[in-house]
Amino acid sequence: MSQMSDVFIHPLAVIDEGAKIGEGTRIWHFAHVRGTAKIGKDCTIGKDVYIDADVVIGNNVKIQNGVSVYNGVTIEDDVFCGPHMTFTNDLYPRAFSASWEIMKTTVKRGASIGAHATIICNITLGEFCMIGSGAVVTHDVPPYGLVLGNPARLVGFVCKCGQPLSEEVSRSDKSIIMRCAKCDSEIEILKADFKKKVR
Repeated sequence: MSQMSDVFIHPLAVIDEGAKIGEGTRIWHFAHVRGTAKIGKDCTIGKDVYIDADVVIGNNVKIQNGVSVYNGVTIEDDVFCGPHMTFTNDLYPRAFSASWEIMKTTVKRGASIGAHATIICNITLGEFCMIGSGAVVTHDVPPYGLVLGNPARLVGFVCKCGQPLSEEVSRSDKSIIMRCAKCDSEIEILKADFKKKVR
């Protein structure tokens, strides 16, 4: 492993000229980072990860082995991408088409994506949401939302610490306050999002 300017890069990783990598970031073997990609501080980029051109990744992001982050994806701070999860960037892919269009995907701060999940492009994953392993996400996920299945459905909400929320503290016209049984935090969930939950 080599060290340059507080960035750790495994000798078997490929970092194209022009890539911007923040201090404290660690990039492991067989990873490939394209030249116009931007990666923030204190990130972990695992084995066999591909970071495409123009991808923007925030600080303290953990991308586990075998993940490809394609052009059009923006990942904010503190996001976890589980092993072999998949991003897409084209809604109508054809190998023979010269007129394909990159569709954007935004992963908001603190979100977690489980192993082998698939994120269909042109959506936003809300702050601190949790995507279950193997889920196929085809629509926006609200902040703190917990989605499971294929296609993924909203089945509940989680705390910032990741634990499911089940205790209701209070409600107003617009939101419901839930308390975490593990860390005692109180989380505000919009009623409009709560109504999307599958019972």
